[in-house]
Amino acid sequence: MSHLISADELLAATADVILIDTTWNLAGPPGREAYDAGHLPGAHFVDLDTELAAPPGAGGRHPLPDATTVEAALRRAGASNDSAIVVYDAANSMAAARAWWVFRYFGATNVRVLDGGLAAWKAAGGPVVAEIPPAGAGTFVAKSGGMPVLDANQAAERAADGVLLDARAPERFAGEIEPIDPVAGHIPGAVNAPTAANVNAAGLFLAPAELRARFEPLGADGSSPVGVYCGSGVTAAHEALALAVAGVPADVYVGSWSEWITDPNRPIATGH
Repeated sequence: MSHLISADELLAATADVILIDTTWNLAGPPGREAYDAGHLPGAHFVDLDTELAAPPGAGGRHPLPDATTVEAALRRAGASNDSAIVVYDAANSMAAARAWWVFRYFGATNVRVLDGGLAAWKAAGGPVVAEIPPAGAGTFVAKSGGMPVLDANQAAERAADGVLLDARAPERFAGEIEPIDPVAGHIPGAVNAPTAANVNAAGLFLAPAELRARFEPLGADGSSPVGVYCGSGVTAAHEALALAVAGVPADVYVGSWSEWITDPNRPIATGH
């Protein structure tokens, strides 16, 4: 099954599809405002900060949410564990990829990301509405463990024994600037693979062959185990999705840099 669905494919879909809008902005305004202004017909809103993540703390800025939280969100959207679910956002699928990963982690078996998000939908002639659909009566049962994860120790081991990709911008990886977290730098041994390069100027994911050509020189060619992390586990999911499209499995360090730096004994590297 493809992890992505094009706007044209979604417009032509004849089977029932659960649509979930995960529009989110790190610096605001809240994604709910954009959703209320216009979304795909029948789409339910799921909030990244409160439903796709637990409150920030020792586990980082976006720890894994509780199973009960995800279960409630998907039931509200009318989903069961084997429902066809399509997630999207109004940007470059960063938030949608987080939903794709979290939902699969908690037991959803058929989740795809709308490639290009809301912009691609509009460009394909898809309608946008402001009406809020009624809450569904889904039967989804959340069970953790559906996607592979790394903790901090395992991330360090992956950097030493396999491939650990850092999905942040080059200047954050290098420790030249750090606009969000209190400490700059990266996990020693990690390789920088900025998430922005996973998509083109229109926000569409590169073709599988192009993604393979992007990741293979970094060592992520399937010959060694791959791990991914970012600042707080959001863009890491985007990297994991891009790798999946390329045919390369990857484990996600959900706590990412924002958890790594909570322990002053963990080493920090800078530079490229």
